[in-house]
Amino acid sequence: MQLTISRLADRPDLAELMWAMPSSWPEFMRHDPIGGLYYGNVESRFAEFALVGQDDAGEVVAVAHSIPFVLGDDELPGNGWDFVIRNGLSTSVQGGEPDTVSAVEIAVRLDHQGRGLSGQMLAAMRENAARLGFATLVAPVRPNGKTDAAEPMSTYAVRVRDDGLPVDPWLRVHVRAGGRIHAVAPRSMVVPGTLEEWREWTGLPFDRTGPVVVPRALTPVHCDAEHGVAVYVEPNVWVVHPTGADGARGARSD
Repeated sequence: MQLTISRLADRPDLAELMWAMPSSWPEFMRHDPIGGLYYGNVESRFAEFALVGQDDAGEVVAVAHSIPFVLGDDELPGNGWDFVIRNGLSTSVQGGEPDTVSAVEIAVRLDHQGRGLSGQMLAAMRENAARLGFATLVAPVRPNGKTDAAEPMSTYAVRVRDDGLPVDPWLRVHVRAGGRIHAVAPRSMVVPGTLEEWREWTGLPFDRTGPVVVPRALTPVHCDAEHGVAVYVEPNVWVVHPTGADGARGARSD
């Protein structure tokens, strides 16, 4: 299936359908306190960086969000996803000049997954960054094949198949697209909550202090039953994509 992909800036009429597209993200990930800083400003500040994919019938079946931010000569930070959103919004509010684009999310409607649409959206995101004058697209990738919460991301991220490609399906899409695995972002996303909230999000009891293995979480959630709170610290994997833009902002040699 070949998608028709539009920038939200060019098709603001698609905003309602974009927001209404069902997402397969686990419920607890919808409660990262930083995420709203981006999603609440997409239409007003980042519409050029929001891509909407439609099928032949015109239905919205995929979305891709990215954000421009200032990296400068710094290394990609350990607090990846949260960092780029805070940095990108601050840069926009203050009228700064961003030099790099970061992926925020690529999502495909559940009934259209497994058809290569995520790769199309990734390619469109990279092309969009190049068109806007950025030499580099980075992505704090959430490896969707990591089911063993006990395995450190530092070892999982470098595991490869016999053909040399990553064992993780989503990392594999990025590498096949020309991306390079750069480093682990060990605290890319932090989701704090009360025990009552975590019970609502997961259906688990959260009644004992210690690590709690939550389905689809990449690491255990740290539960403090005595104080009534739990915190999830998610590691991601930084992948760097050159966009091929000539003389663009934010060219990096690493």
